[in-house]
Amino acid sequence: MFTKIITFLIFFAVVGCVLYGRKLIRTEKVDAVFGNPERAKGGIHWVIVGSSFILLTWLYYSWDIAKAFYPKAANELCQVGKVNDSLLSLKYLFPIEERQFKSTFVIKSENKNIDKLAKEIENTTVLRDQDKNKLLNLIVKTKNTIPLLTNEKLLENENKIKIKELTNKITQLTKEFQKTNYPNETAEEETKRLEEAIKEGEWGASGTAVEQTIEIPIIPKTKKGLKFDAAAQELKIISDEFFKLRNHNPQYKNAIKEIKDEIKQYRSELDDTQEVASALAKDILKVARRIEYASIFPPKTLDDMQKSLIEFDNVQKKEQGSLRFVDVFLFPSGTIVSSGPSCSEQGSGRWLPKPSDTLNKFILLLKPSVGFKNIPLIWFEMMDVSKIIGFILPDWLADIIPGEYPVHSEDGSVKPNFKSKVLNIVTGEFKLFKIPIPMGHIWDSFLRVFLGLVLGIIVGVPLGLFMGLNRFAKGFFDPLIELYRPVPPLAWAPLVISVLGIDNVGKVFLLFMVSLSIMIISARAGASGTQLSKIHASHSLGASRWQILRYVIFPNSLPEILTGVRVAIGMCWGTLVAAEFLAGTTGIGFVENVAKKYFQYEVIWITIFVMGMLGLLFDVTLRKIIDKTIPWRGKG
Repeated sequence: MFTKIITFLIFFAVVGCVLYGRKLIRTEKVDAVFGNPERAKGGIHWVIVGSSFILLTWLYYSWDIAKAFYPKAANELCQVGKVNDSLLSLKYLFPIEERQFKSTFVIKSENKNIDKLAKEIENTTVLRDQDKNKLLNLIVKTKNTIPLLTNEKLLENENKIKIKELTNKITQLTKEFQKTNYPNETAEEETKRLEEAIKEGEWGASGTAVEQTIEIPIIPKTKKGLKFDAAAQELKIISDEFFKLRNHNPQYKNAIKEIKDEIKQYRSELDDTQEVASALAKDILKVARRIEYASIFPPKTLDDMQKSLIEFDNVQKKEQGSLRFVDVFLFPSGTIVSSGPSCSEQGSGRWLPKPSDTLNKFILLLKPSVGFKNIPLIWFEMMDVSKIIGFILPDWLADIIPGEYPVHSEDGSVKPNFKSKVLNIVTGEFKLFKIPIPMGHIWDSFLRVFLGLVLGIIVGVPLGLFMGLNRFAKGFFDPLIELYRPVPPLAWAPLVISVLGIDNVGKVFLLFMVSLSIMIISARAGASGTQLSKIHASHSLGASRWQILRYVIFPNSLPEILTGVRVAIGMCWGTLVAAEFLAGTTGIGFVENVAKKYFQYEVIWITIFVMGMLGLLFDVTLRKIIDKTIPWRGKG
């Protein structure tokens, strides 16, 4: 229901915004000069159109619209898939969707193999004449077994009766299938079936764990689904019975046994120097066995059975009715297929999870009781403020206070003094109120990027400004920076992580390395690009070096520095995810890496969405900072 409402809202939003945009174009005065940035401001309605179009495309190609408007379609297509799965082997044997009988194809193929082997034997120089004659004789005998299978007169009466019986079963199934009351299900049986179907869950329903997801419910839930399920079961029995048949009449049995015995006897008489002859004899045996195990029948024997299968196939397609249109139009790039005891999505719906399923999975990942690997994506835990104070304050503050730490008395008691009380404070060994502290995979990744970026800015910006203003600094540090800057961050990752560990320290240091070079180059470019006239004007007004740096050079460098920050954010995110892929126990990259191994597509898309939103959050925040700090940009 929720997806239906969202779909309608999105559709009307798109239509409404497009109409509003067209009206605005017709009525608004467009007198600004082309190229003026003011022309690109506003346009929220077009943002809505673009975002809605993306979401509608996702809803359509992920089959979420089909799930919302036709929730029973997947279950019914599952039952149709069962029928097609049961028919598959029979269709493969008969030229229903193929050009030839399977028997015809096998005979043509094996005749080619036989002729090829005969030529190879004739042209081989390492064989003795007697070996050539023996092998060619075996080939002729193998080839002569085929007519023993294709001769109508040699077909055993038992097989004729069985084929006719199976043909009648298919014909009868076709007649019964068209009846509205097929299959004859009692009220008690229907109740039991529906109860089991309810227990099984709905299409794409998630359990209490991330791994527990029902892709397609397999128990039929509708009358139409029940009809196809029953037909599939009957067809499976017919198919199994047919493939048990072997057109092995007495003449053929004697011939194939004679060939096998001759080849076995011949190979046993060969010595180690006659490997070629042994290999050729083995190839002949392979051909003989392929012919033996193939379902080869006389050409007209299966005509009636083929007609009955074609008739049933046409009827079952007709009985699908509107379901065929739903399958074509609302299941783009694939459909629901059955394979063995389960049904699955094949096509875009498999790798492009539904927004509704993705949302449900996201909610599960947020729950502390579920999470991903027992850690939620983002949550909070209550932490005593004393622990934070103890983490921030160094322990040596207590050591520099005059006096001694208390010593226990003879009665076993310890009386605290001022020095011990200070020690308790700097170590966090006291009680205060608790505050919520963020935790989870998203927070870990966010914190790593933030710390790496901040450290890069703190070190990189002053060093870059220094290099832009001082010949010594530029000459000394430039080779060092340019030496490691071209090296891809992932090339450093194995070394950094192996030295500093897989925890936060190694990853933060790696991100620091990434952001440092970018910030140095950005700050250096900004400082060296300061207009000389502004500096001369400052000198003439009596400004000191610090004032020139503070009020002239640094503001002039800010656009370059902030642009460098935007670039560094993107580089840090890419590097972090890759680092968490390589070695990590928490973080967005770790979640995606584990989800990839188990084909958890919903989780993969969640990580992609989260990384995109975090990147957008960083970028929007930085845009606001740019607007506040350098409002003059682009104004003159």
